Amino acid sequence: MSPRTLQELFRYGASLLQDSPQSVLEAKVLLLRATLVSEGEFFSARGAPLAPRTEAFFLRLVEKRREGVPLSYLTGTKEFWSIPLEVSPSVLIPRPETEVLVEKVLELSSRERETILDLGTGSGNIAIALAKELPRARIFAADISARALNVARRNASLQRARQIDFVRSNLFSAFRKTGIRFDFIVSNPPYVSKRDWDRLPPEIREFEPRRALLAGESGLELIQRLVRRARAFLKPGGYLIFEIGDGQRDDVLALFGRRWTEIETAWDLAGMPRVITARRA
Repeated sequence: MSPRTLQELFRYGASLLQDSPQSVLEAKVLLLRATLVSEGEFFSARGAPLAPRTEAFFLRLVEKRREGVPLSYLTGTKEFWSIPLEVSPSVLIPRPETEVLVEKVLELSSRERETILDLGTGSGNIAIALAKELPRARIFAADISARALNVARRNASLQRARQIDFVRSNLFSAFRKTGIRFDFIVSNPPYVSKRDWDRLPPEIREFEPRRALLAGESGLELIQRLVRRARAFLKPGGYLIFEIGDGQRDDVLALFGRRWTEIETAWDLAGMPRVITARRA
């Protein structure tokens, strides 16, 4: 049998992925990954025959996608804030709704030499986006996972985001004796409840890091700790800004006492309350 051409393999891959609503797009993305051709080459070299090992690699990727492995893990990349980032099963795949958090920081920033802490940095997406937009800021990116920090460091290096310090920390544990206080503490913490965990799509539940998603029985356990402890690490007038899950807004707002002011909610493009902002009084 003669080698299949780029176009033939593309059509075959799309047919294998027909249960996906985006089968054509996913086949194309995986074929670009397998062949390492550019978007332009994809259209100009459709009749080019492919080496058997390239075809075999592409078909392995397609089979993994059919098994539910997220597309971003198969390609190894995900875009956030128009920045291409490396992702792996060690980190949560960045979501567009988290960009609301970045927007809120930029809205409140003085654009001067501010100090920012990103708790649970994962791939580094929030920290790197802020570093790009706020070049005068000093940013600390913390995570409990050493593997996640390795991914974040590589992403920061690729994006030349040199003003980020990466720290292994369980919430604020690494900062207790440093005396450092922050203008902003930002976080996309785990907020999925045990009940909601079982309702998540298998693509998320079976492949993305459980520790980055699941937050106990109520889903508020990590957020409660974050709100309770953040004030001690903020400068007077500093901001705590973090993402929440669907249906959590009222319970989260109830966590703030009189030591907080300017408590606000920001909505995502789907109209869901997504980001909570509070200022140290």
